[in-house]
Amino acid sequence: MSQSAVETDASHLSAVSSASTKPTGYQRGSKRSWIAVAGGLIGTFMAILDIQITNASMKEIQGSLGATLEESSWIATAYLVAEMIAIPLSGWLSTGLSTRRYLLWTTAAFIVASILCSMSWNLESMIAFRALQGFFGGALIPLAFRLILEFLPDNKRAMGMALFGVTATFAPSIGPTLGGWLTEQFSWHYLFYINVPPGIVVMMMLAYGLERKPIIWDKLKNADYSGIVTMALGMGCLEVVLEEGNRKDWFGSDLIRNLAIIAVINIGLFIWIQLRKSHPLVNIRLLGQRDFALSTVAYFLLGMALFGAIYLIPLYLSQIHDYTPLEIGEVIMWMGFPQLLVLPLVPKLMQRFDPRYLAGIGFALFSISYYMNSHMTADYAGTQMIASQVVRALGQPFILVPIGILATMHLQAHENPSASTVLNVMRNLGGAFGIALVATLSDNLARVHLAHIKETLPAVSAQAYQHINDTSLLLQSAGSDAVSAGNQAYALLAKSMTQQAYIQAYNDVFFIMSCLLFIAVIAVLLIRKPAEKSGSDQPNEMH
Repeated sequence: MSQSAVETDASHLSAVSSASTKPTGYQRGSKRSWIAVAGGLIGTFMAILDIQITNASMKEIQGSLGATLEESSWIATAYLVAEMIAIPLSGWLSTGLSTRRYLLWTTAAFIVASILCSMSWNLESMIAFRALQGFFGGALIPLAFRLILEFLPDNKRAMGMALFGVTATFAPSIGPTLGGWLTEQFSWHYLFYINVPPGIVVMMMLAYGLERKPIIWDKLKNADYSGIVTMALGMGCLEVVLEEGNRKDWFGSDLIRNLAIIAVINIGLFIWIQLRKSHPLVNIRLLGQRDFALSTVAYFLLGMALFGAIYLIPLYLSQIHDYTPLEIGEVIMWMGFPQLLVLPLVPKLMQRFDPRYLAGIGFALFSISYYMNSHMTADYAGTQMIASQVVRALGQPFILVPIGILATMHLQAHENPSASTVLNVMRNLGGAFGIALVATLSDNLARVHLAHIKETLPAVSAQAYQHINDTSLLLQSAGSDAVSAGNQAYALLAKSMTQQAYIQAYNDVFFIMSCLLFIAVIAVLLIRKPAEKSGSDQPNEMH
């Protein structure tokens, strides 16, 4: 056995040794442990919030930086790409540096990067600082999940997962609202200033709650560098392809085509390297376990549904009804607040009911909420969307809490870092894939419906002619001359046709997403029923 393997085994044995060897106050479920978990969750909330918080204020940011709308899309893409690269690195770096040191360093760097974003003087500086912010923020997300697994006792893990559910679903749903309000009341710079006070609080909580441990230099030196390089290239390029593909006509763009090739090659190499190494960067062999693999499918579909809705609904409201960012935020927030009423009940329900059925109910409610939006008309606006938003919000807690438990119920303690990495990467990939899917489908289907409307126009030409004539007369009565009124009438008819085409396209996309979510229902029901745990049968317990 190699020296590194011996050291890894020794560190694992040390981690699972008797809790009595730990300094007083650091045992699982202690006050320090809960404070550490709370600090990690607040940090995760900040990191996820920052994905969406700039979206509602993009016009103000691009105007201040002198960028076009297409160029400013890289402000969000840079954050997501860097975050996607950081998540798989978190397990290795937190083990080598120690969880306490790694989280304190990354939180401090996240605060500094946020301040730098507010000081950006042009688009290039903003993209660079947003990438730094995403990289350091991305480290906070999987480690909060890991802290729940390692620092809370099994009988409190469901409560921890419920709190994690708030960060993963509530943060993106209030991001546009908070961002729009801050920009309207102050300026877009406060989208980044807002990270400073909670960031300092998070550092204080983590410093108190986490145990000081020495750096494991051999772990850092003997890194899987080939895995790091192929992962960074593969995941980074894939994220850019998904985020920018629709805007750049997918494979009609040389950039997207070349990045897709790089992504496929490097992700393939990464998987091959990880399967061959005895101590990989990420233990993807976990996907060979049926329950974990099915849970990752559910996580992927959850990310796709959650971020798909957060993208699609604002797009519909702004394009069809000319809603302002703040008005859109007032609609989107209904996806967040109602779940706060349900989340405290889920851990108690899990004690009485099979968590697979609870997760199935959650995905079914999510599917129903999409179906409720698949019959929209031109009169269907924000007020009519509230009911579907509430149904969506009620379904989310029933998904995240049980899935987190089901995914990790048969894992050993040393597998937690890789499990957290894989699950969070899959949720983020699902979100990127969901946004790319709904953006592409809505544009393509709108063109199909518009072509169909134009084809059927001759069949109703008498009604169309009458409509144009009535509109022209109305415009003339308002002061336009006959020629201008006729041209305006034709333009209004074309606009109305385009609007109807997009409404039908949005209906189709909502229906397609509703159907896809039933795959998640099937996936969670195929997970094995959790076994009743005895006092000695707790594979994830750190004795």
